Amino acid sequence: MEEEMSEPLILDGKALSQKLREELRREIERYTSAGYRKPGLAVVLVGDDPASQVYVKNKVNACRKVGIESIFYQLDKNTVTEELLDVIAELNSREDVDGILVQLPLPEQINQEEVILAIHPEKDVDGFHPENMGKLVAMMEDGFIPCTPLGIDLLLSHYGVGLKGKDVVIVGAGFIVGRPLSLLMLWRDATVTVCHIHTRDLKKHTLSADILISATGVPHLIKEDMVREGAVVVDVGISKVEGRIVGDVDFEKVKRKASAITPVPGGVGPMTVTGLLMNTVKSYRRRLRVHSTSTMKP
Repeated sequence: MEEEMSEPLILDGKALSQKLREELRREIERYTSAGYRKPGLAVVLVGDDPASQVYVKNKVNACRKVGIESIFYQLDKNTVTEELLDVIAELNSREDVDGILVQLPLPEQINQEEVILAIHPEKDVDGFHPENMGKLVAMMEDGFIPCTPLGIDLLLSHYGVGLKGKDVVIVGAGFIVGRPLSLLMLWRDATVTVCHIHTRDLKKHTLSADILISATGVPHLIKEDMVREGAVVVDVGISKVEGRIVGDVDFEKVKRKASAITPVPGGVGPMTVTGLLMNTVKSYRRRLRVHSTSTMKP
């Protein structure tokens, strides 16, 4: 008789997000009750990409629920780099703006590198400015960690998934998730392998992982035979297939082997938005200390 497999631990990002956001809401309420203004997050969307509109709506709603003032800019799809840089310059100078988020990807006529460099590092709550990336390399606590890596780190920590000495394999070497996540995992004393489109024999690498993280956006890239028995599996990917939201991981089959796994949706996605809220409040706290109370009060 076959031994019955135990169910894996579901790393529930939705539940943890609710807990962390409630803590943020209470903290903000303490500040506003003492007479301080609300934290402010400026969200800039260029164009009318449907997926980006959904992401922005989720972020704006999350801000509202915790007490962050969201300042939303919708720019025309034909906006050029110089026009967007003018908006960023205005937001950099505003005292009521603690964080600036420009929704990516941007239309092809806009120079994304110039935009990232234009956002002041102290308001770069996405964590993409080279100064914040450099602080991640240097393991400096005062920088902003990009939101998805931060969310994954919080999720693993909450569920007691230790990283020290573990073999972490990241599939996907993108600027937004893979690369900064690899740095954060090194910060946590893991041994890190990063795989990408040019990696030979991906399966050989994924089978070595204590913790396997996939961030490619390729539906069901990670199959059951690519996962080591007892591995922790984190699925960052999100795709729509036949009207259904799916991740990089073939969840139903992979969960038979995993000791812990994130669902899609409800895993990393909510934690990414929570990471953004946490970075915004981190900036707000810092600015409360830096500026005089007369400046910060309404």
